[in-house]
Amino acid sequence: MDGAWGDSARGDGGGAVARSIAALIRDVPDFPEPGVGFKDINALLGDGAAFGACVGSLAQHAATLGAQVIAGVEARGFLVAAAVARDLGTGILPVRKAGKLPPPTRRLSYDLEYGSAEIEVPHTDLAGLPVYLVDDVLATGGTLQAAAMLLEQAGAHVVGIGLLVELEFLGGRARLSGRDLRSLLRL
Repeated sequence: MDGAWGDSARGDGGGAVARSIAALIRDVPDFPEPGVGFKDINALLGDGAAFGACVGSLAQHAATLGAQVIAGVEARGFLVAAAVARDLGTGILPVRKAGKLPPPTRRLSYDLEYGSAEIEVPHTDLAGLPVYLVDDVLATGGTLQAAAMLLEQAGAHVVGIGLLVELEFLGGRARLSGRDLRSLLRL
């Protein structure tokens, strides 16, 4: 990226937020493996004004939907989710890779484009709790779809999903069809 999107940047949080994200993320080719284009958000996280605008936009969306807890997907989603939860005065619920949380947990296995994975959440009472799910980037949608399913299996009501960046060309939104989804930068 490195600011290449300029005035054409667009997203569900408005043009100013989309432009600030576009100016601060960069593509890292062939990372973490050959053929993958990694979106580095470190400069965005380090810019207080831009990151604050992102958090504010997602927090506003979550508040409008009545969220009482913010769930963040490991690992970069934790950073965004924690800031959104702080803005709203809610708690945060980690969605982690299997084996990273102390027992008891709830676990779900799912398929990825290059294999399979397992995620888990703490085994807490989520019955009817309105949860807003947050991650950094939506690619093919497999992990976010699994996270929403796991939260719902645990009894939560996933009221919406918030993202910094959506890679539209990978079609991940289709896997989240019917969900209230806010992507601050759509590429």
